[in-house]
Amino acid sequence: METPISDFVQSYAAANMVRFHMPGHKGIPALGCEPLDITEIQGADALYEAGGIISQSESHAAELFGSRRTCYSTEGSSQCIKAMLYLALTCRSAGSLPVVVAARNVHKAFVYGAALLDLDIVWLWPEETSSLCSCTVSLKQLDKTLAELPAPPAAVYLTSPDYLGGMADLRAIAEICHRHGTVLAVDNAHGAYLHFLPQPCHPLDLGADLCCDSAHKTLPVLTGGAYLHIGKQAPVTMAEQAKHALEFFGSTSPSYLTLASLDRCNSMLSEGGRERLKNTAAELEAVRERLRAAGWQLETSDPLRLTLRVPDGLTGTALADRLRQEAIECEYADEEYLVLMATPENTSDDYARLSAALGINERPAALVHPLPLAKSEQVCSIRKALMSPCERIPVEQALGRICGAPTVSCPPAIPIVISGERIGKAAMALFARYGVDTVAVLR
Repeated sequence: METPISDFVQSYAAANMVRFHMPGHKGIPALGCEPLDITEIQGADALYEAGGIISQSESHAAELFGSRRTCYSTEGSSQCIKAMLYLALTCRSAGSLPVVVAARNVHKAFVYGAALLDLDIVWLWPEETSSLCSCTVSLKQLDKTLAELPAPPAAVYLTSPDYLGGMADLRAIAEICHRHGTVLAVDNAHGAYLHFLPQPCHPLDLGADLCCDSAHKTLPVLTGGAYLHIGKQAPVTMAEQAKHALEFFGSTSPSYLTLASLDRCNSMLSEGGRERLKNTAAELEAVRERLRAAGWQLETSDPLRLTLRVPDGLTGTALADRLRQEAIECEYADEEYLVLMATPENTSDDYARLSAALGINERPAALVHPLPLAKSEQVCSIRKALMSPCERIPVEQALGRICGAPTVSCPPAIPIVISGERIGKAAMALFARYGVDTVAVLR
């Protein structure tokens, strides 16, 4: 597959041009990547007014993913999440509500997007949960929530896979959404590769209308590279307005290094990428089997993730520290879980080192004492809370105060309390569980 962006930046770097333009480094190597780092010069196209090499590359990506339209982001899924909310709000059908129905385990970018757009949110809560990262939504619950609204919402919004690798039944969820006259938007930040498995299970394959992928999380793309996908069954206006939606939330100075890596990824996916992903999923499943045989408990997850339930007497963070002593870094750890992510760039030696570092586990998995997610009183809108003066205080002084900016580490970047909600006892317990020391509250 052609790689027009990568080819352009490579040829420009080789041309030894005198650069009387941005960036200020003028292509002189310091880190080594500077010759390929350019701006919107003649022939380089422009991300939000694409009609040249960027448009060509995005068309290749849309063909690969089977979308109506795919647009690049160099500011991660955070930009794409806000763009999805914008499209859901501005392209909604006549008579629908300016409301989004969302599973509670949203990324904090969702909260900021809702504030900027002044969206009202109807939260979907899990019937049971063992982690802040998970929010399993039952089909019955979703159907009932949509039926009880006076009109269809602008969208239903889910995160799948979630940070622990849990995957929603998106095909059934999409059918419910469409039956109720609304669209399904999916934060698929951790699943860009899912379309390229032997049995494709990307949100677009399962009926989602809007979807964002963090390409950099699971594909060979530089950090910040992401996709905004518009499904083929989505309203045409969403495809038409996609660039404007991204521009509304994005910088006018996109990274051409990141764009070039997204462009090169098209070639990788079309030329052997599927086979490499198939082999990686198989190799990772073999690792899972070895770990289970060694006594480790693994959670069900998407194919390129290992989610370990830590053994009794240990925490995920302590286990992560143990792995660091063996020069192995994980993706995420908390009290109960350790999460590791793999891609075709990992080697058989990587898996062998991981298995050796974990070794035999003779202890049973620790009993999980799940804390309920914090169902807090909404005192004011998300927008008002985020636009109001705040102060940061020790968490032990926060009971009864109104949350300002969402406070959570990244990863997982999932707010315990949403802006505008009153901090209650359930939230205080979760703050303690996840090591939150200070919170931002309204003055």
